[in-house]
Amino acid sequence: AANRICKVLEVNQENERLMEDYEKLASDLLAWIRRIIPWLEDRVPEKTMHEMQQKLEDFRDYRRVHKPPKVQEKCQLEINFNTLQTKLRLSNRPAFMPSEGKMVSDINSGWQHLEQSEKGYEEWLLNEIRRLERLDHLAEKFRQKASIHEAWTEGKEAMLKDKDYESATLSDIRALIRKHEAFESDLAAHQDRVEQIAAIAQELNELDYYDSPSVNTRCQKICDQWDTLGSLTHTRREALEKTEKQLETIDQLHLEYAKRAAPFNNWMEGATEDLQDMFIVHTIEEIEGLIAAHEQFKSTLPDADREREAIQGIQNEAQKIADYNHIKLASGNPYTTITPQIINSKWEKVQQLVPKRDGALQNEQDKQQSNEHLRLQFAKQANVVGPWIQTKMEEIGRIAIEMNGTLEDQLDHLKQYEQRIIDYKPNIDKLDRKST
Repeated sequence: AANRICKVLEVNQENERLMEDYEKLASDLLAWIRRIIPWLEDRVPEKTMHEMQQKLEDFRDYRRVHKPPKVQEKCQLEINFNTLQTKLRLSNRPAFMPSEGKMVSDINSGWQHLEQSEKGYEEWLLNEIRRLERLDHLAEKFRQKASIHEAWTEGKEAMLKDKDYESATLSDIRALIRKHEAFESDLAAHQDRVEQIAAIAQELNELDYYDSPSVNTRCQKICDQWDTLGSLTHTRREALEKTEKQLETIDQLHLEYAKRAAPFNNWMEGATEDLQDMFIVHTIEEIEGLIAAHEQFKSTLPDADREREAIQGIQNEAQKIADYNHIKLASGNPYTTITPQIINSKWEKVQQLVPKRDGALQNEQDKQQSNEHLRLQFAKQANVVGPWIQTKMEEIGRIAIEMNGTLEDQLDHLKQYEQRIIDYKPNIDKLDRKST
């Protein structure tokens, strides 16, 4: 009987020990489940792929290292519970009732919750990693497209703001317009790239990319710069087209200037030669003819001066258009080498030569009038002296034929003639002086 009592006591003690082990094991397992579930239900995403990869690695460690022992514990707990219940039934003892909340069904319920959380966590991790992979891919795509676009836009604003057209010729401005048209085509081709950059930035925002602020800042800068480029492109086209029209007007004025300056310059050169031309005249009629021609020339000077002013006005109009529109004209007229300064210089020379020619012609006229007066005096005296000489020659001839008287008488008679001739000689000398 004593042995049976001891045996019963041992069985009871073993059952008590099993009950205590169950309670402790169940408490520990439930505590572990309650601690793990919040971790598994924490779905706060990390910002970077590296951090999410670390979460995945932690989850895999949980499955490989931490969970398997707990699975064994759960199995052992169920085995212990079943063993205990069997022993109690064989001992005709009441079935074991664990503390509240520590039933096998409670443990199974907690375990099921754990596995559901685990499955959801794993799906969330994989989805989040795929999302971050997509984000990283999009972010890299954004950076590449943005870098390519920024490299393309480098220097474009300075190019569009350049006022190189202000010093361009008409051929230069036409070349600049063709170059600008090519740029506009290039700009239009880059429109798609800017739209793609904006679309990627929008998608990154929608996917909650952690570095969205910097992406948005960069995207906004690109869009603002794009708007600026568009505005500058339009402004430059207008400036180029306006300058082209102005240069065409200036070119027409230069051509008109050249067409009118050439004959006027030739006229001035001819006038200069005529005004400096030497003249030799012998009569008043000849000098009066030259004076009349010179007076006729002088009568054309007012019209010539108006033509000069008109030619200068053409040049001034071209320069006025250039100055008003800040156009730096190339030196010289492309259609002629005759400058306004050359025209003015030759005109001044003509103006200086006219009074000199007037003086020279007047002096020559005075000279010819004096000569005419001398000729008239000479003729008048010659008309007196000439008949006297003729008469005397006839008388001398008759004396030679009709010599009468002695030689002495004849000699006296000849001496008397000689004396009369000598007395008359001053008249001949006077006439001789006038002839020279």
